[in-house]
Amino acid sequence: MSWVKKSFVASVLLLLTACSAELSDYHQSEPKFDLFGYFEGNTKAWGMVQDYTDKQTRRFEVDIEGHIIGNTLTLTEDFVFDDGEKSQRVWAIQRSSNGFYLGRADDVIGDAIGQEVGNALQWKYDFLLKMDDGEIEVTFDDWLYRQDETRVFNITKIKKFGIEVGRVTLFFEKSQ
Repeated sequence: MSWVKKSFVASVLLLLTACSAELSDYHQSEPKFDLFGYFEGNTKAWGMVQDYTDKQTRRFEVDIEGHIIGNTLTLTEDFVFDDGEKSQRVWAIQRSSNGFYLGRADDVIGDAIGQEVGNALQWKYDFLLKMDDGEIEVTFDDWLYRQDETRVFNITKIKKFGIEVGRVTLFFEKSQ
């Protein structure tokens, strides 16, 4: 590869990296996210999983029940997938200072680390993803955006070795 092509590729990669959204971009965005306030009580979600080609591979619905005791939000998520599979994930999320959170769940490896700024919340964590022939460890880069009092949008990039291999899109609606 010639030095011109190498320079062009390096410039494009630098430009793409510089264009990535930062959590601080949402500092002035309203309404404020308020993770504990939004997820206390009952919430319903609908979502889909896409592979690296953007092909939809699964659809699902989730019933979520949130309870707060002290500085901990416990979220019980009951999933029903389009193929009939059912599963449950229970999160224990601790509120830290300056909009930071630490979360744990059985299929999350270590701590999920989150931060909210303005109407956005970003979670990053390693996850044990079940496959037909076993399990693989992947990284989730999870972005949630508060739309209004009852709705939140969520886009999650699933990465392996830093390369996006899938995506999850979710829509949450809070029960009144």
